[in-house]
Amino acid sequence: MSILDLLQPLLALMTPLDVVALGFYFVSMLGYRMATDRTEALRNRSLIGAIQTQRLLWMRNMSRRDNRNVDILLLGTLGQGNAFFASTTAIAIGGIAALVGSGERAQELLQRLPMVAHSSAVLWECKLLLIMAIFIFAFFKFAWAFRLSHYAAIMIGATPILTEDNIHICDLHAERAAGVAGLSAEHANGGLRSFYYAFAALAWFFHPITFIVATLWVLIILIRRDYFSRSRRLIAGLE
Repeated sequence: MSILDLLQPLLALMTPLDVVALGFYFVSMLGYRMATDRTEALRNRSLIGAIQTQRLLWMRNMSRRDNRNVDILLLGTLGQGNAFFASTTAIAIGGIAALVGSGERAQELLQRLPMVAHSSAVLWECKLLLIMAIFIFAFFKFAWAFRLSHYAAIMIGATPILTEDNIHICDLHAERAAGVAGLSAEHANGGLRSFYYAFAALAWFFHPITFIVATLWVLIILIRRDYFSRSRRLIAGLE
């Protein structure tokens, strides 16, 4: 049995416009993620690439300091941010789970608004499950980013004491520490992107066209932030 056969009952409940909107959503979001994360040239030109260069510089400077308490403190602060967002996504998952199976009143209130497309109860539940799946994905991203920040702190603590004989070893260890810290940041960034995706998915409750517009709007925001923002130019030393 193919995936299409499994999705056939759900597709039967959706209008052609719903199918187009949902397909555009997945193609846009997954396509952007694959293009930016898997393409080395785009990755190096992005905000993530610029900040990773600064992170490597940070770790190299760290390896040349005797007192690394400040570095551990900074990394701990970043890790607490990931823990906060992981808790936030867990609360959001619980709230959505409470609506699944008992969202008839919310559906009735929403569909009283003008220009809101009618959807069946099953399709309404599927929309809720889509948003829940996005937040579950975000939770795992933030939780793993939190763990990786601990590993990066351990890497900092394990940095050899700098001497004239082990400068090369310290630089290699600093690069590995920067790589672990960068992985933590990448997973945290994936979790934050999921919030953007969830906001776009919320528009599906109103109308498929609104869903398409919201998806395009979120995609433009992500592209501008990652490649054309002033913060990227400042971090990359272009301003």
